[in-house]
Amino acid sequence: MKFGFLSTIIGTALLASAQARAQDDSLKAGIAEDMPELMELYRDLHANPELSFEEFETAAKLAARMRALGFEVTEGVGKTGVVAVMENGEGPTVLLRADMDGLPVVEQTGLPFASTVTATPASGVETGVMHACGHDTHMAGWIGAAQQLVDHKDQWSGTLVMILQPAEELGLGALAMLEDGLYERFPKPDYTIAFHDAAQFPAGMIGFAPGYALANVDSVDITVKGVGGHGAYPQSTKDPVVLGSAIVMKLQTLVSRELSPLEPGVVTVGSFRAGAKHNIISDEAKLQLTVRSYTDKSRKLLLDGIARIARGEAIAAGLPDDLMPVVEVEEPYTPSTYNDPEFTDRLMTHFEDRFGYEKVVKVPSVMGGEDFGQFRRADPQNIQSLIFWVGGVPQAEFEAAQRGEKTLPSLHSPFWAPDAEKVIATGAEALASAAMQLMPRG
Repeated sequence: MKFGFLSTIIGTALLASAQARAQDDSLKAGIAEDMPELMELYRDLHANPELSFEEFETAAKLAARMRALGFEVTEGVGKTGVVAVMENGEGPTVLLRADMDGLPVVEQTGLPFASTVTATPASGVETGVMHACGHDTHMAGWIGAAQQLVDHKDQWSGTLVMILQPAEELGLGALAMLEDGLYERFPKPDYTIAFHDAAQFPAGMIGFAPGYALANVDSVDITVKGVGGHGAYPQSTKDPVVLGSAIVMKLQTLVSRELSPLEPGVVTVGSFRAGAKHNIISDEAKLQLTVRSYTDKSRKLLLDGIARIARGEAIAAGLPDDLMPVVEVEEPYTPSTYNDPEFTDRLMTHFEDRFGYEKVVKVPSVMGGEDFGQFRRADPQNIQSLIFWVGGVPQAEFEAAQRGEKTLPSLHSPFWAPDAEKVIATGAEALASAAMQLMPRG
């Protein structure tokens, strides 16, 4: 259910005064005036993406802009992260975050400012690099919000902490900044806010999911051992392909029979590799899994179940103890992202009043991952957090897709080209107005 009913009851209490309405108008007008500059920045960021933990030039150029706006700026936090702080009187501390990294994707949008950058990621294979997840719009909107908050300093009171986070695509950047002393070296936030562009609804719309919004993401490797031999004489072997197949099939029961039907979860085997020749039974198979959950309890159930099933199937196949499968859970993992429900209600009511009821919609939670949740998880009792989505699909393309005439590209697609102007304008206004709502002067 959307928050329209709540808005009719208390919406005017949030933005009732003529002064607040004037503030709204000046904020919109300021963003509109800044849009040519912000679009120029967006095109530059889009044409020059950098991979995770390699965002050196991106960080430097945006840090320079924040210094010019009067922020106290520290670079190199969590390797390439940037922290910009502005103290503006008594009041709460609000953290606004944007992520910086691009993806190893060869761009195929056909845009005149399309990326031609190439790089060699950890895989060792040279590839094109693209902002295929819209982080360029996040950064431009973040800068737009910073400019408006500086221009409206007389209308808010508190401490503003604005961070540029590296390596979101690896799920490691937020943790890297926290481990580098984000909450010890800089003011600790009372509220953390971010937005992400969305490839499934029209540009300029705002989507939200109270409670769990994005999932725990675990990567699990299973090495299935066996006894190799000739394919014509399987009786003299312990076939890891057959055992691995049994494990894959049994894993399906974790979600269907062990996890509550009311609790979401995913166990996907994305890779199964074994052997090199038709008539040779290998002595090893390797499985790669992605495991998704929301709560810590369901995460433990799934991971414990994977280890139990792997061992149990090996015992059933007659393998000795020294040939038991090896199950490795990659650390660190990406924790789920939780939107505090009351905090979400508060800001969505504000967004409904500002952008219009029809522009703010409740959307389903997703099983994708996003390490923004780390910033709340570091102190969940004292930090309220929200990540929301800003639609990026051009209106004409969305309508064509609704008629069945077009398939929309997803995030991470080489064809993803959002309506950047609407994403940036909406994101900047939402971030800036939310911060001002949380840090009212007087």
